[in-house]
Amino acid sequence: MRTIMPIDRLHLLVPFALPSAANASTALAGVARPALERLVAHATFVEQVIGEDFQRTLPHERWVARRFGAVAGSAADEAPLAPYMLRADGGEPGDATWACVQPVHVHVAHDHLVLIDPAALALDDADAAALFALARPLIGELGVRVEAPAPQRWYLSSNAFGSLAGAAPLRASGRNIEIWLPHEAHTGERSRLWMRLQNEVQMAWFEHPVNAAREARGLPAVNSIWFHAQGAARPVTSPFSRVFSDAAATRGLALAASVAPAPAPAGFAALREQPDTAGPDGTTLVELDPFAAAFIAQDWPRWADAFAAFERDWCAPALAALQTGEVRELCLTLCGDTGSVTLRVTRGDLRKFWRRRPFASLLIE
Repeated sequence: MRTIMPIDRLHLLVPFALPSAANASTALAGVARPALERLVAHATFVEQVIGEDFQRTLPHERWVARRFGAVAGSAADEAPLAPYMLRADGGEPGDATWACVQPVHVHVAHDHLVLIDPAALALDDADAAALFALARPLIGELGVRVEAPAPQRWYLSSNAFGSLAGAAPLRASGRNIEIWLPHEAHTGERSRLWMRLQNEVQMAWFEHPVNAAREARGLPAVNSIWFHAQGAARPVTSPFSRVFSDAAATRGLALAASVAPAPAPAGFAALREQPDTAGPDGTTLVELDPFAAAFIAQDWPRWADAFAAFERDWCAPALAALQTGEVRELCLTLCGDTGSVTLRVTRGDLRKFWRRRPFASLLIE
C-alpha cells in the first residue's frame, strides 16, 4: 500500500498560464475552471508584476532569479541564469561569466527576420551534437571558452562579451528579431566578437548534411545561434525545501542552493507520492510548463487543452487537499509573457465567502 505524503506548503509556478486580456476570450472560451476560480476568488493577493513590452527576460525567469537571490535587489529586467543552467546540465560555472547559446532557426520574412521557437525545431541530440562539433573549433579560434555538457545548450565565456544582454528565446520567438539581438546593456552597441562568431557558425552550417536531411524531412534548417542569460553565479539560497522542475535554470539554482531538484510530476497525485524531504514547515516548489509552446504559437485551442489538464490534474486536487487540511497553504504564481501574479490561499481563506476575485482580474493588459 502506497503512503500518501502530506504537503505543508505548496507553491506552483506556471509560466505562460495568463493570456493577455486581448487573447483571453479566445483562449479561455469553453474551458471549465471551477477549482481555479474558487482558489483565485478566496486567495490573498501577494504580488503583481506588470512588466513591459520590450523586456528581454521572461517573468518566470525573473521570479526564480529573485527568489533564489541570483539578482541583487529587485532588478527589473535581469535574469543572469546561464551559470545555473550550466550547473544543471552538468558543468561547473566557477566564478566566470557565462552566456547560454542555443541553435535556432531564423525565418526570412518579407522585410525582416523572425526567430522560431527552438522547441519547434524538433532538433534531436545527435544532430545538435554534429552541428556543435563543426562550430566548436570556430568558437575556439576566436578565443572564446565554450562548454556543451548538453548538446542543445552551449555555454560561452569571454571578457569581450562585456555586459552583452540577450533576449530569452521565448521572448523573441515569433517576432522581428531586430530589437532582440544581443547588445551592450549600457551603450546599446552590438558586440563585434559575437557578430563575427555568429556569422562564422551560420556559414559553417549552410548546406550541412544535418540541415539537408532536415529539409528533406520538411523540418526547418538550423541556421543560426541565439545568445541569452549572460551572467556570473552568485551565492544563492533556496526558500524551498523541495524543488520539482524540468527547467535548467530552476534546477541549477536549486543545486547551487544545496537542494536536489527532481522532475516535475505529472500531477498532484504523483507529487503526493514523492519522498517527504520538506520537513514540517517546508515549502515545495513545483514549476509546470504545459503552456509555453502553444502560447508562443498562439495556438489557443491547444493552450485551452493544456489549461483543462492543469485544472484537472493540479487545481482540483490541490483545492481538495486544502479543504481536508492535507495542504496548509497553496501559492500560485501565474505568468504571462511580460508579467506575473502571485496569490496565496489557505484552508481558512476558503471560508471567507465575501472574497470574490474573478480569474479575469488577473489578466494583464
